[in-house]
Amino acid sequence: MWYGYYQALPKAHRHSLGQRVDTLFVEIMETIASASFLARDEKRPYVRLAIRKTDTLKVLLMVLWETKSLDNRKYAALSVRVEEVGKMLGGWNGQLTKLNPAK
Repeated sequence: MWYGYYQALPKAHRHSLGQRVDTLFVEIMETIASASFLARDEKRPYVRLAIRKTDTLKVLLMVLWETKSLDNRKYAALSVRVEEVGKMLGGWNGQLTKLNPAK
């Protein structure tokens, strides 16, 4: 979904904010994939990093929307999915916190 929207961004934002959003999507996927293969007690820093990157992604998408680089429909479609990922990561972090409260 993002790739189609990325191609339609105005040139000024495609090579700045758009590129950063694109990079964040990849970094979030990498961080989640890394966490999924680690031992339970090593996962939490990666999950928290993914949460921070997801929060940054939300802000940058909002900036693209506020500057009219993303229309309401595209922003809403992306935001719903990014919010869902954020909730999943928050639940995962909460579960890890319960299992390893000292860390």
